[in-house]
Amino acid sequence: MREAKVLLLGCSAGGFGLVYDLVLGLPEDFPLPVIVIIHRSKKYRSSMEELLDSKSRISVKLAEDKEQIKKGFVYFAPPDYHLLLEPEGFFTLDTSEPVMYCRPSIDVTFQSVADVYQENVIALLFSGANADGADGLAYIQAKKGLVGVQNPEAAEVRTMPDAAIGRCQVDMILSNSEIFSFIGSIATVLNSVKDGKD
Repeated sequence: MREAKVLLLGCSAGGFGLVYDLVLGLPEDFPLPVIVIIHRSKKYRSSMEELLDSKSRISVKLAEDKEQIKKGFVYFAPPDYHLLLEPEGFFTLDTSEPVMYCRPSIDVTFQSVADVYQENVIALLFSGANADGADGLAYIQAKKGLVGVQNPEAAEVRTMPDAAIGRCQVDMILSNSEIFSFIGSIATVLNSVKDGKD
């Protein structure tokens, strides 16, 4: 956790509310950029980012093509695009084929970000109705990043966390309250390291 450079969150069915509450709970000095990949159809306009940006203590937006990643922001993958991160630290929006019928794909983003940040990635996977994200978590873990899932018993739809647990030895299986505590500890640990209090 002390060397982390980015936090990744992924979910589909049943995970919207948890992600919403997590973003609202982030402190204004949260020390990492956050990238969120949620399965959602391009047919339905979502105002989630605008609503969160107006209510949260941290800036929330849709990721844009060629935008440089920065801490102090939560970036959502736009509907109908795969979200990639280039080695220079800027986003690319990609329209290649859906993965597991999904675009954006959690796997695609998780793997792309891990290629850039290597072991300095923290990734969490929540409720969802397919296995997207399992390969991405395994890929991050193979690069020595830190990976966790929502406890399947707590997930509204347990397929996604179950698939990840079956695919790799995840570092953490967290209840909803533990997810909030863990993300709070990221801020505490990294900000204390930055301030030289550790």
